Amino acid sequence: MVEQLIPAADFLKLTLENPDGIAPFKFSLSNGITGQVWDSGVICFEPSQATTDDVVLSCGVHGNETAPIEICAAIVQDILTEQLTPQVRLLVLFGNPPAINAGAREISENLNRLFSGYHSKGPGLINAERHRAKALEHYVSKFYQQSRVTDSATRNRSLYDLHTAIRGSRFEKFAVCPYLHGKPWRRAEFAFLAACDVHTVLLMQTPATTFSYYASHTHQANSFTIELGKVKPFGQNDMSRFAKAASSLRALICNEAVKAGAYDDKQFNMYQVYRSIIKQTQDFKLHFADDIENFTSYPPGTLLATDGDIEYRVEQEGEALIFPNAKVAIGQRAMLMVVPASVADNLI
Repeated sequence: MVEQLIPAADFLKLTLENPDGIAPFKFSLSNGITGQVWDSGVICFEPSQATTDDVVLSCGVHGNETAPIEICAAIVQDILTEQLTPQVRLLVLFGNPPAINAGAREISENLNRLFSGYHSKGPGLINAERHRAKALEHYVSKFYQQSRVTDSATRNRSLYDLHTAIRGSRFEKFAVCPYLHGKPWRRAEFAFLAACDVHTVLLMQTPATTFSYYASHTHQANSFTIELGKVKPFGQNDMSRFAKAASSLRALICNEAVKAGAYDDKQFNMYQVYRSIIKQTQDFKLHFADDIENFTSYPPGTLLATDGDIEYRVEQEGEALIFPNAKVAIGQRAMLMVVPASVADNLI
């Protein structure tokens, strides 16, 4: 790997000018931080002092979700210009550079449905998203495995996959916690979410092909998908709405005290998945307005969707919908139905 200087503050530009790949290189900063660029949109930083914390920030898995891209680009810029000095090992990923360039959610396929090996199953094995999903898995594995302290049991691994949603939400910011296979949830992680101004959490109940589930299940990382608001084009985001999330992520990177109090169940709206509605045919249709917000609920019996002769109706009081999207491919999730939940009995 060649040692060279990286153009200060231009990593996002470098990524978008080379969406199909960058030859790996390493670099050093005058404050003792060493870094490596492994590929287009893939940059890692190593502090001068050994640490037990390995943090991954990812954004742009969907290319039109611009606010997280701007948050991560500013963090990288400030590290490269030595205005921010990481005290943890940090890997920053801009997930889908071609889609970011196109201002599109995806080029061929939803990248966030291709992890945990799903990139190598089914049709379309050579499309760009499948290639990128496999590469991102490799880079996360490489990052976690290259720490100076090799005993993984002593390391604190985390991955925060930052997104914005297609539609509005009753709760502007919310996090999706991957299925933990019976392991307990962590108070400290929920407190960190609260510091990021995220007070709504969706607890998944089954394995998934998302990036956050991959990191959680494969690498035992504390991992979340974090939805920070609604999709908007570059330059149209009100970044003040993300100030708490950005400042908390920066504090985490600098190993500073995050402005988070003790976990308080009363601060949170907790939900768990009740059922997943899968699109079976091209006739799938949603029976509510296109601008319905995530976490909207309807009375029991309300018709939500049809799929040919199949009807999907609200089954119980308090059931709410999230991530409705009739345009997904056949066989993919078209909507989740969620119900209120508690984590009190499985929390450490």
